[in-house]
Amino acid sequence: MGIDVFAVIAERTRRDILELLRTEGKSVGQLVGELGVSQPTVSKHLKVLREAGLVTMRAQGQKRFYSLESSPLLSVQDWIAGFTAAPAEAAPEAPVPFAVPAPAAAGPEAPVPAEEVPAGAGAPAAGVLAAAALAPAGSPRATAEATRQQQIGRTMGRAAERAADLISQLRRRKDHER
Repeated sequence: MGIDVFAVIAERTRRDILELLRTEGKSVGQLVGELGVSQPTVSKHLKVLREAGLVTMRAQGQKRFYSLESSPLLSVQDWIAGFTAAPAEAAPEAPVPFAVPAPAAAGPEAPVPAEEVPAGAGAPAAGVLAAAALAPAGSPRATAEATRQQQIGRTMGRAAERAADLISQLRRRKDHER
């Protein structure tokens, strides 16, 4: 039986390591410095991440460099997508009661009245996302959406931690009953 990626990423330090490796490979020493934890702690977590296939390691002299291997995270992405996908039998979409930014000639924050938004433009949540996507970078709307996405990420991280804890407790109970 393979290693459960959900259980591996449930631990905060491991998620922090994956975040640091997102853009570039790093040595163990770099990870220790950026995380502010001991080298044995980083090494322990890197071993778990490597066994789960989430990182790869290459030796260069005395140093070990780790890089992110994101393909095992696809199962997590697929699982999450099941919660965000629209149901197949959804009711027809009504016009969206929100304003989207007008073309640049009218100014970056000039709204289009809701009655001018085409029918079937999406559900309210999709409309908010569309409005944020059309907002200029750094605008209050784009900043608010980025903050919301970070909050969702943190909430999902906490939920993953709790789920891993519950699974761990259930496994311990089951082992104890044997």
